[in-house]
Amino acid sequence: MPNPKEESKFREDEHIVENKELSIAEALIPVFALVGMLAYNVFVFGDDALSGSNQFILLMGGAVAAIVGIFNKVSYEQMIAEVAENVRSTTGALLILLMVGALSGTWLVSGIIPAMIYYGLQILNPTIFLAASVIICAIISIATGSSWTTAATVGIALIGIGDALGISLGMTAGAVLSGAYFGDKMSPLSDTTNLAPAMAGGDLFSHIRYMTYTTVPTIVVTLIVFIIIGFTLDTSGVADTSSLLNNIGSTFNINGWLFIVPLAVIGMIVKKAPPLMALLVGTLLGGVFALIFQPDIVANIGGGTALNFETGYKGILNAITVDTEIATSDPALNDLFSSGGMSGMLGTIWLIVCAMVFGGIMDGIGALERITESLLKLAKTTFGLFASTVGSCLALNVTASDQYLAIVVPGKMFAKAYEERGLAPENLSRSLEDSGTVTSVLVPWNTCGAYHSGVLGVGVGEYALYAIFNWLSPFMTLLFAAFRIKIKQLATTTAE
Repeated sequence: MPNPKEESKFREDEHIVENKELSIAEALIPVFALVGMLAYNVFVFGDDALSGSNQFILLMGGAVAAIVGIFNKVSYEQMIAEVAENVRSTTGALLILLMVGALSGTWLVSGIIPAMIYYGLQILNPTIFLAASVIICAIISIATGSSWTTAATVGIALIGIGDALGISLGMTAGAVLSGAYFGDKMSPLSDTTNLAPAMAGGDLFSHIRYMTYTTVPTIVVTLIVFIIIGFTLDTSGVADTSSLLNNIGSTFNINGWLFIVPLAVIGMIVKKAPPLMALLVGTLLGGVFALIFQPDIVANIGGGTALNFETGYKGILNAITVDTEIATSDPALNDLFSSGGMSGMLGTIWLIVCAMVFGGIMDGIGALERITESLLKLAKTTFGLFASTVGSCLALNVTASDQYLAIVVPGKMFAKAYEERGLAPENLSRSLEDSGTVTSVLVPWNTCGAYHSGVLGVGVGEYALYAIFNWLSPFMTLLFAAFRIKIKQLATTTAE
């Protein structure tokens, strides 16, 4: 999935801690405790739960897991070592989050995001917008291999366009993520697309071909639903588009040259440049273009009335690091043309670190291995094996808060079972992607859910229903398993 974690080398050497003294009941105690505490916390705080209280609840869940571990003779040092490894594995993701905040700031003050909205308002209308967003994000995600980068660039612009068109932010975010994760799954550049067959013992391109059987029908259904939604949207309350265009045009210097920057970023990623480097270059180019095309805006943000070295320097650095708001004559656009910079990503980073503490302690005490092992025992039939795989991936996305663990742990635990049933590894790798990769974005405290919610500025609860591709994918893989459609056997080279 997100290339930001590529320094982890796909984590094929992920160590799965075993603890034979830990019972399944004990392994589930921290899970039930966490779910219960999070449910009550969200009930009390509502949408503000992610502002800090959920982060502390994750640490409390980790504390419960640590107590269970101590009673089962797990040393404090071992638990901390696993936490350290979990946090280390997110280093690239955390840096990417900071850089995304910086990029959004310079792309705002340079007029890049406003230009995307300006031209998008003329090209896209509410009827085709959602379906077009799916297709646009799918193409870019296939080219880049990263749903994270797609959401951080094109996704942000589409959120702005959808908001200006009067379309629900949740709908737009769901369309963006549906397309981004389709492209992510089907791209040979994606790290999770490489990770899944590596865990299952299969081949990358055979894995991609085999995924098309479930992935293509899922994205087709997704597009049909969004087309239907588009035709039923009530846009009577949408502000006059010409008025919006005039306000954007009078605030920013809008021209086609601004698109050089996003095209350069996409080009770098297509050429396999590290996403962190590509986003850094995009941030710096955005700053340069801001100085060239929006000098008055930069000077104002820098605390002056005219652009000079000091106001230019302060204006660009403020856009990169702190909250930036650009006032227009339209209140709706004022909300749209604001950015939190790097500081706006600190809450998401806080959430990810706390989630990794919980996941690390769960792994350190052997709870993750015990939960997966118990699911495996329930698999008495071929369908049961597929269902146990899906259930294991979903459970790990919720408990370990990391989509890599949702692929690595079930991949290692189930590989032998698939082989003993005479099933080709493509069956397992496809199930891992259909349930582990795509559903991570539906869990608020998962690294992916936290990332996309923070980047797009839309809560997981707002977009979850509309992320149709993401929640439909595990049902599709179970449907194929139930009717034994394209279940490849070890003894053959073609699917049944």
